[in-house]
Amino acid sequence: MLNLIGVHDCKLDAKGRVLFPAALKNQLLDVISEGFVIKRSIFQQCLELYPKPEWNFVSRDVNKLNRFVKKNNDFIRVFMAGVREVALDGTGRIQIPRDLVNFAGIKGDIVLASAVNIIEIWDKDLYEVAISNTIQDFSALAEEVMGSISPSE
Repeated sequence: MLNLIGVHDCKLDAKGRVLFPAALKNQLLDVISEGFVIKRSIFQQCLELYPKPEWNFVSRDVNKLNRFVKKNNDFIRVFMAGVREVALDGTGRIQIPRDLVNFAGIKGDIVLASAVNIIEIWDKDLYEVAISNTIQDFSALAEEVMGSISPSE
């Protein structure tokens, strides 16, 4: 499993391409040749970029859902909406499909933010708002989410 680190300010060009930061490329050397999967986030107005091995892990769990249960089928449909495979081009850029750019409200300045094993792609202004809103209650959130976990040795 990957442990990605870093938040990177980037620019989306007029054709929807973004130059992948060298710091992220270096962290992904073992898997970058396999490509990525990009999709809408479930909880935020941003995109999620999965290195292909991480996507394969997630999709195995989704594949276990019984499609004859309506809520499972509905979940799969929405979860998979807009999913695309992308890869770095010869100059180290990825192409973000226009419908996903529109979904995330991306205007030009973007943030690539590591989220453990995936990369979130945000419009810079929306990222700042999301971080600002979360920081207000972060101590309570941290206690609720992480308070019962014992530190690893």
